[in-house]
Amino acid sequence: MYRPGSLLLYCERNMPTQPHRSDPRILGRRTLERDHRCLAELLRPGNTVLDVGCGTGAITAGIAKAVGASGRVVGVDRDEALLELARTEHADLANLRFERGDATTLTFLAEFDVVTAARTLQWIAEPARAIAKMKQAAKPAGALVVLDYNHASNGWEPDPPYEFKLFYNAFLAWRQKNGWDNEMADHLADLFRGAGLVDVNSQVQDEVVERGEPEFAERAGLWAEVIENVGEQLATAGLCTERQVAEARASYTRWVKTELVRQTLIMRAVTGIVP
Repeated sequence: MYRPGSLLLYCERNMPTQPHRSDPRILGRRTLERDHRCLAELLRPGNTVLDVGCGTGAITAGIAKAVGASGRVVGVDRDEALLELARTEHADLANLRFERGDATTLTFLAEFDVVTAARTLQWIAEPARAIAKMKQAAKPAGALVVLDYNHASNGWEPDPPYEFKLFYNAFLAWRQKNGWDNEMADHLADLFRGAGLVDVNSQVQDEVVERGEPEFAERAGLWAEVIENVGEQLATAGLCTERQVAEARASYTRWVKTELVRQTLIMRAVTGIVP
């Protein structure tokens, strides 16, 4: 199995950070039951829930359905374009609203039974501050539920093409220079405890897909979309060339269709209670 090794940083030490915009194609395919299982098991009718980094609202809509008409759900994201998609797509859910906001500057006070973030803290340079704000938004005895990746340990069987490996190492280096933790999943539990949360529990929630499964092409193919989404930024940062980005996408797409057997994206879901 290929797993990323040590990073070669091709960028200058003082390279400025770059904003990230998530791909709505990837976000829109997600579901509560498949892609945030720990939260799905926790929700009850009547719950009030804050979803931080809600994106296009695909998982948020599932939350609203799970808590029912007696519940209330707020989705927050810093990307207004994604929020407009969310509002349009899920306008039929009366117990759901979407607001613009940043995880590190939330102003809610003791308002929600559950505060959650899925695949969000990986894009934040100050995750401890975000967790503190999420804790502040939860009621006493309320729960925080955070799901995220360990990008440094993701794996593919057999080894992917060289062009994709080059891209992936550049992707990790770009994230590192932006202050985004490539091992976010492994650090969540300590961040929760540092924020004063209690009953902290960490569960493995790896995303594993194998050839022959109905969703194999879609789920394994997401890296071609990631390359398309962030490749220009990596090239602009000097981490790779535009030609290398194009070669990575083409070679990875061919490889998924013909050779990839198993993809494992390493994830953890961490829960904690506000004392």
